[in-house]
Amino acid sequence: MNILKYMLIIMIGVLAGCAKLDLNPLSSPSTETFFSNETEMTIAVNDLYRVDFWGNDREDFSDNFWIRSGGNALTLGTLSSDDADILTYWTACYKAISRANVVLKNLERYASNFSEDFRKSTEAQARFARGYQYSRLIAHFGDVPLLQHSVSLDSAYVYTRTGKETVLQFVFDDLDYAAANLPVSYGAAEAKRWTRGAALSIKARTALYMGKWDIARNASKAVIDLAALGTYSLHPDYRELFLSAGEASPEIILSVIQSQPEGVFNTGFLYMYPEYFLSRNSGGFSSFTPTWSLLDSYECIDGLPIDESPLYDPHDPFSHRDPRLAQTIVPHGEEWLGYTYQPHPDSLMTLNFRTNTLVRNNDTRANNVNASHTGLVWKKGIDQKWADTRIYENDLIIVRYAEALLIYAESKIELDDVDASVLNAINQVRARAYGTSVDNTTDYPAVTTTDRQRLRTLIKRERRVEFANEGLRYMDLIRWRLAETALTRPAIGFADPVNQNRSEWPFAGYPDIDENGIPDYANLFPYARVLGQRRFDKNRQYLWPIPEVEIRVNNRIEQNPNY
Repeated sequence: MNILKYMLIIMIGVLAGCAKLDLNPLSSPSTETFFSNETEMTIAVNDLYRVDFWGNDREDFSDNFWIRSGGNALTLGTLSSDDADILTYWTACYKAISRANVVLKNLERYASNFSEDFRKSTEAQARFARGYQYSRLIAHFGDVPLLQHSVSLDSAYVYTRTGKETVLQFVFDDLDYAAANLPVSYGAAEAKRWTRGAALSIKARTALYMGKWDIARNASKAVIDLAALGTYSLHPDYRELFLSAGEASPEIILSVIQSQPEGVFNTGFLYMYPEYFLSRNSGGFSSFTPTWSLLDSYECIDGLPIDESPLYDPHDPFSHRDPRLAQTIVPHGEEWLGYTYQPHPDSLMTLNFRTNTLVRNNDTRANNVNASHTGLVWKKGIDQKWADTRIYENDLIIVRYAEALLIYAESKIELDDVDASVLNAINQVRARAYGTSVDNTTDYPAVTTTDRQRLRTLIKRERRVEFANEGLRYMDLIRWRLAETALTRPAIGFADPVNQNRSEWPFAGYPDIDENGIPDYANLFPYARVLGQRRFDKNRQYLWPIPEVEIRVNNRIEQNPNY
């Protein structure tokens, strides 16, 4: 069914109170008179906040993430116009756009029923939602149908794709209006509503993805200016930021509330099943794992990559490393969810900290062939509650202040305008990782170089490790045109225990790391075992295919090349 037919439909929710965002709006069709007062209009706006409409890309689209059962259509190179995930993405974007357009249409239709402040706030929220959805569409599909108003079903079938640059300007116009008319902050009861900083941050990210460096610089600088006024700041504890204790942090600019008991949570497969992230000793499956490529991307504490630093020890790979490594991936030998996590092939028993007894170690493949094939498990965002309840309900972080800092730095680098503010922006993020202030340059590997090429390499590494498992890596690979390199290298894991050379455990050496921060493991074969081969077709996969169902019902919509 063509998604454009939804232009006449809006799903609305029950509002508990005009000042509070309803977490779980109930769906029912609109009527001719429903939007005629502020209470009803607020209900319609609340529907735009539903979790289905928000989120970054899946991490398993990138080289940071490996699933034991294999890859997906993007990483296996089998992406087609009939792909269900692509259709779901396209459908969610246009559903949200259609509902935003209905809100805007009825704001105008019943204008005399609304106060001026209410009208501006509602329009700003609707345009923010619409601009965000179009920013996602053009980043993934390129040219897309641009529906600026609520349209009839017959009209929807004759729309064609609008040039990406035209849609991009439309996005910027929507986000500019939102930034001008949304508040800087709300009261505690409305803490998750959209703000000026959210609109500016999405504008900065969109401009970054589109290579509009001056716009990215200006929008991210506006967010930094808000931080200078006390609106945003980096959370002092990197690990805590991604747990429930960090959900109200001033670092978080845009997030979506998730609560499984309230029935509000992302239904994507990566988030429905916490067990897939958990170690086997704690009752999980350890089938969604970090990659060696991610592990090896963290610098040593001297600021050098592992193939250059004298501090790196392949037999103790977590030592002398950027602290974010041990806060993202569980170090070998560390207590984790009640057990010592140790995948060593000779560690057949492990300590249960609750009973203080040794028990069978199911996190080594010598005991359980389904233990993590990379020998790694995720730590970021996970705590004991996951193991105890098997419930994932961390708020979904879309944008945080660290991204604004790194967007500002990267855009200034690309504009050949490297100055002290660029180094300061990068160093703020790095210093937080080390638990110190940016001025204490002896406590962390502060960036001092002003060489553009070296800074380009550094910003690629910095974004990868700072935003690991937050859904930003895929679009970085796309916009940097690095997917054809990173997503054509195999996923690597430990050799089978019977063949494992204990003197070379866990690693026989280090990979060669190129100027873009991408490891190459060719020199470690045959020690390293290939878990799976990735494929990426550079002649087509930098854009996603338009869903085939859209083209079948509207032959005016052309397919992207080579699909």
